[in-house]
Amino acid sequence: MRNPGTVPHTEPVAIVDIGSNSVRLVVYSGSPRIPSIIFNEKVLAGLGASLAKTGRLGEEAQERALEAMRRFRLLIGQMDVKRTRVVATAAARDAENGDAFLDRIRALGFDPEVISGEMEGILAGEGVLSGIPEAEGVIGDLGGGSLELAEVGGGKVGRSVSLPLGVLRIGEPNRKAEARVRATLREALEDTGLGARGRGRPFYMVGGSWRALARLDLIATNYPLAITHQYRMAPSRPEELRKMIRLLDKADPRSIPTLTASRIPTLPAAKLILSSVADELEPSELVVSSFGIREGLLYHQLTEEERKLDPLVEAARDAGRGLSRFGEHGDLLDRWIAPIFDDPPERARLRLTACLLADVAWQAHPDFRAERGLEMALHGNWVGVDAPERVMIAQALWANFGGGRSLPDKAVAALCTEAELERAALWGLAMRLGQRLSGGLAAALERSRLGCADGTLTLCLRAGEEALYGETVDRRFRRLGSALGCRTRVSTL
Repeated sequence: MRNPGTVPHTEPVAIVDIGSNSVRLVVYSGSPRIPSIIFNEKVLAGLGASLAKTGRLGEEAQERALEAMRRFRLLIGQMDVKRTRVVATAAARDAENGDAFLDRIRALGFDPEVISGEMEGILAGEGVLSGIPEAEGVIGDLGGGSLELAEVGGGKVGRSVSLPLGVLRIGEPNRKAEARVRATLREALEDTGLGARGRGRPFYMVGGSWRALARLDLIATNYPLAITHQYRMAPSRPEELRKMIRLLDKADPRSIPTLTASRIPTLPAAKLILSSVADELEPSELVVSSFGIREGLLYHQLTEEERKLDPLVEAARDAGRGLSRFGEHGDLLDRWIAPIFDDPPERARLRLTACLLADVAWQAHPDFRAERGLEMALHGNWVGVDAPERVMIAQALWANFGGGRSLPDKAVAALCTEAELERAALWGLAMRLGQRLSGGLAAALERSRLGCADGTLTLCLRAGEEALYGETVDRRFRRLGSALGCRTRVSTL
């Protein structure tokens, strides 16, 4: 039976994003609230490279884009995609020959639509909200031809503005370019009111060039978890990146596995724009979002009820459904262990996520199930979760799969407080007990109760089912009681 909080799966849907720097095909499938990417390919066509000088799309760039689109058309057909949406942004929108280029796209069998600058900002904002529902501040979507700014808060996107400040459009970064960028930003922030509304609040960074800067920051700070989504950079950090970016001129791109050779030339411009935003907006922090306009296009079509679903929980439920032995067992397991914890909502959702993933490693060798759970929590393609929260889920799964109460990587563990790690380990021990008692099935959990009061951890079994309390269950029950600092008692209902 489907959990009432979920929405049904959909057939694969494709989005082709014709941007100023790249042309990309992404195919999504699964839950509409947080669909999985089943195919993702980009070609750096550089459509906007000549826009600043000539006002036109270069012929070679058009040919690269058209070649990519021909390949995408064949792939979409072979994947049996039912719905395809093709969108074009700043380059096609602003170029003198943009309409002619789009006619060439139509001749291939596509139906491209040009997204206005304002709408591009709104969709980027909705993409951020899709992956970071609690986002409150200003988002900036940096592409090859433009920079979109929009206010987000309360689950909604407010004022949006598009500026001609893409990494391909500002030209060679120098003092003149920097002055132009700062002047354009300052005027836009003042005219739209985004400066006053965004000052001192988080700034959410969208776009491949800014994600590349975040990867450099991860390296520079020896951050132990190389996940850019919801990675937080201090506002002063872009200044610290100056030296690193200058060194890239002489660096062998192959020596930096997280960066592609084609992305490196855009980094100085991306750094200039980010530094200018940080100076002009004075945000409280810089937060990276891996979700942007493409995810915004999908989120824009959801109902209000679907938008309210938790993307982390929905993704974990999807993973649990596909990898565990007994389907929706995770929701029941969470309800079973919940009475012994007093977790606030922001922690309870992490506990539920861990429960939904509590059986995903059953196919692994028993000696490596804890490592499998740890890897899934830390490096899974989750959104709606920051690095410390990933670590709490990892700690719960590590304990659940028998790894113990201490994570093996101390640097990763240091992202959480001792209290957070201890609470997550207790979740894992309780999950481990529930899994063993029930055999992964619903009946035993539905007909038993776990509670904790007055220093006593109590397990209540239905009369006639006392035999469920075997030797292994006893061992896990006593271990949980010891970890909680409680006596243990078994009774019948």
